[in-house]
Amino acid sequence: MTKKYPKEDIVVVWQPHICSHSTKCFNGLPEVFDPRVSPWITTEGASKEELIKQIKKCPSGALSYITSENKTEQMSTESTNAQIKITSTGPYLVTGTIELIDDKGMLVEKKENFALCRCGHSKNKPFCDGQHRQETSWLEIK
Repeated sequence: MTKKYPKEDIVVVWQPHICSHSTKCFNGLPEVFDPRVSPWITTEGASKEELIKQIKKCPSGALSYITSENKTEQMSTESTNAQIKITSTGPYLVTGTIELIDDKGMLVEKKENFALCRCGHSKNKPFCDGQHRQETSWLEIK
C-alpha cells in the first residue's frame, strides 16, 4: 500500500512493497526519516530541496515525490545509461531509465532505481525487501 506524506508544495511518496530497507534515507536525513516513530516520515524536518535530494538517493525507488504541479518525480526525463551494481551483502542495485519486464513480457515498473533480490528470500520478488539481513545463508550466496 502506497503511503503519502504531504508538505506544502511537495508530497513524499513511499511504496513499502518495493523498499529494500537500505537505511540510506534515515542515515542521510534523520530529521525526516525515523523508523523508530510513527509516522516514520515527517516532512517538516527538511526543506523541499533537501527532501528531493535525499529521495533521489533511494536505491530501490520506493521513495518518490509529487510536486505542487501534480507531477510525480521518479524518473528523469533524460535517458541515462543503465547500470547494475552488485552489493557485497545485499541486492542488485539497478539504476538508469529502466523497464522491468516480467516472464510474460509485461511491464512491471518503469523508473530509475530498483533493488532486486539476489538472495532468494524476499517475500516481494523480484524486489529486495531486506530479508537477506535475517538469513545466515546469505553469506554463502556471493
